[in-house]
Amino acid sequence: MVVVEGATLATFVTGTITMLIIGVLLSIVGLGIFCWALFALATYALPLFVGMTVGIYSLQAGAGLFGAAVTGVVAAGFTFAIGRYAFSVARSPIVRLVIGLLFAVPAARAGYSVTLAFAHLGIPSEGWRELFAALGAIAVGGVAWANVSMQIDPAPSPGAALNPIQPPNGVPTTRGG
Repeated sequence: MVVVEGATLATFVTGTITMLIIGVLLSIVGLGIFCWALFALATYALPLFVGMTVGIYSLQAGAGLFGAAVTGVVAAGFTFAIGRYAFSVARSPIVRLVIGLLFAVPAARAGYSVTLAFAHLGIPSEGWRELFAALGAIAVGGVAWANVSMQIDPAPSPGAALNPIQPPNGVPTTRGG
């Protein structure tokens, strides 16, 4: 092995261009994860609001930081679970509409605000910023609606008989059908 005094070790990984490319790619990935997290959390705006309200009230009532955090998380979870259950057992389309809107409207508002804030970073025209913010509100509100209505079917009414399982079309049965 020959050692040359004053020689610098130049590798591909530590080159200036390589580090710039890695920096840009990691920035894009980080921004993408941040946007995903903001929009995913915006769909849970109503449970978050209820949880924060209960948590702050608990903190002011003397529950401490840990107690306030626990009561806030429990309240948010119950809000979401009760909303989904109420949506699945409600028979009336109007009641289902109201329950869905209770979750979708705050989420749409949060989606509008987040999209408008991001649009201010790179879009100079006010009209285009508002258009993108409206599209963000529609997307986040729609995802919130879908999250609430994820139950497959409404619960059967009391006394309703379940239909027997039917084979798929074209599959012969054991009775020769």
